[in-house]
Order: sequence, then C-alpha cells, then structure tokens
Amino acid sequence: MVENRDRRDRLRDAAIEVLAEEGGRGLTHRAMDRAAGLPEGTTKNYFPTRDSLLQAAAERCVERYWSELQQAEIHTVDQLLAVLRHMIDRALTVNRSRILAYLELHAEAARNAQVRQTLARLSRADLDLHLAAQQAAGLPATRHGAAVVTLAINGALSHLLSQPSDVLASYGLDDLDAFLSRLIVSTYPRRSTT
Repeated sequence: MVENRDRRDRLRDAAIEVLAEEGGRGLTHRAMDRAAGLPEGTTKNYFPTRDSLLQAAAERCVERYWSELQQAEIHTVDQLLAVLRHMIDRALTVNRSRILAYLELHAEAARNAQVRQTLARLSRADLDLHLAAQQAAGLPATRHGAAVVTLAINGALSHLLSQPSDVLASYGLDDLDAFLSRLIVSTYPRRSTT
C-alpha cells in the first residue's frame, strides 16, 4: 500500500510539472505517464478522468503549500518580512512549477466546480495562515488586512513570473524587500515596531 501511495504522489507531482510546462490542455494521461517515468496506462489506473487529473494536481498544490507555510516561525515584523521574501524567492525558483500549475488551475477552476472547491480550500487556508502570521508578528491584523497582503503577494507572483523587468520596476517589484515593507506599512500604518 505504501508503494501505491508513493506512486500516487509521484503522479500528482508529475501533474504539477505537466501543468507548468504544457498548460491545462497538455495535461493528459500519456503526458503524466511520461513525466512520472511510469509505464503507459499507469496514470489512468489512478486518475481515470481528466477531471480527476486536475483534482489530483490541485490537491497536491494545496498539500505542498500548507506544509511549507506552516513550518514558518514568526514573532516579529522583520521575521514576517523575511518569511514572505523567502516564500517569493522559492516561488520563483524551486516552487516555480507549483506556482505555474496553480495559475493554470485557477483558469480551470473558472470552468470546473470540483477544482474550484479544492482551490477555495487553499484560498481559505492561505488567508487563515497569513492572518495568523501577521498577528504573530505583532501586527494589528484583521481578515481584511490579511486579505490585502495575501492578494497583493499573489498578484505580485503572477507578475514576477510573466512580466518583463521594466513592467516589474513600474510596479515596484524590482526590489522585493522594499515592496514587502511598503505593503505591510500601507496595510498597517500604525503597526507595532519590530
């Protein structure tokens, strides 16, 4: 049974890679078999429909994201800023495939209720975790404030992955530390000191 769980996770990770490289239209059973390095037909045994492939990718994105954010230890605003910067840096490097897959899944969610529900779980958890992190840093955080920060970071990620440097500079994304500091100060103008 452990081998089956490992194979299932391998296929779900492959779904993320295929989505990132090929987009939603490229997510097929054969593409996943190839990406996972498994015999043809393996994916269909685990995920028989295209909807189940999308669901598998969405669920894996959720799992991997939660485990990363929950590991962060935050007690000050400086630590919060460092964690946010670290997460953005990882999103642009080692987690790039997952973020690209996540963006593809958002497009799919507009047409697929099951994927929409899975991503909604991620969005709710994302907001809850950001709210808790901002409160732990000593900020007078509310759900509204946490939502502003979360949406700004998510929007920044899509720009960082898709826009040329002059556009990034016009949005202040050429200096991520300054961007994050401005974001926190703008959202919480009377924040507690670090």
